[in-house]
Amino acid sequence: MNNFPLHELFDDIPRQRIVDVGASPIDGAPPYSALRESNRADLVGFEPDRDQLRALHERGERNAVFLPEAVGDGQPGVLHICKSPGMTSLLKPDARVLAHFHGFPEWGEVLRTEPVETVRLDDCPETRGTSYLKLDVQGGELAALTGAPELLASALAVHVEVQFIPFYEGQPLFAELDQALRAAGYCLHRFLPIHSRVFQPLLVDENIYSGLSQVLWSDAVYFKNFVDLDQQAPSALLQLAEIANDLYHSVDFAALALRHVDRQTGSRREAKYLQALAGMTPVLLG
Repeated sequence: MNNFPLHELFDDIPRQRIVDVGASPIDGAPPYSALRESNRADLVGFEPDRDQLRALHERGERNAVFLPEAVGDGQPGVLHICKSPGMTSLLKPDARVLAHFHGFPEWGEVLRTEPVETVRLDDCPETRGTSYLKLDVQGGELAALTGAPELLASALAVHVEVQFIPFYEGQPLFAELDQALRAAGYCLHRFLPIHSRVFQPLLVDENIYSGLSQVLWSDAVYFKNFVDLDQQAPSALLQLAEIANDLYHSVDFAALALRHVDRQTGSRREAKYLQALAGMTPVLLG
């Protein structure tokens, strides 16, 4: 469903600050691209792979800074540079698991290793004031969250890649990440989408990327828990409504956030929003 950018309706929404951990551009447009394209957000990206970091700098993005640090829990680590940049990780690929699926044994081949010092997100001044956190660090997501209690306390939304089957040795899975984010005051909003693959040697439509039965990974979207929105300031609620509306077309959550703004300020933003949507989504709004 297409809808309008929320700042076109409310021009007093505070500017967003996005932190992207694992900012490599290899997977196409990031989930927050709509906010960047409308110049509604500043970006802080972390990318320890030198080649991918160079590619990010060459894009010449405005209102963006890209840092070479490996994000984690602040402890030393080892970066495993893999044949496919999308498999590079602070964890060692699990060859026993990857051998069951097409492509992954080759993509997960470790070309070299490099010792690295990881940094905690809370120790990076560039992350202050974050409203939106995106994590895609191939098994290092829980370590990154462990080093970010202050950021998570003030942020509003987290978009994180989660695994249901471990691609890496000792990799925390969705269950552990969900527990950490719920403890930090977030609630799972949706998966986008759930990816599956077939076990070798079977193929679907002669395509190694086609899935069938075994779910492997997804992107999970978390918002601040909807039952606690009355604890958020009106400015934060406006930011959260913009994230829900612009990035995920979650008009019901955006309306809920605006309802809490109305309760705190006496405004009528929810009614204005629903009226603007009415002509675009008659089936949804009735």
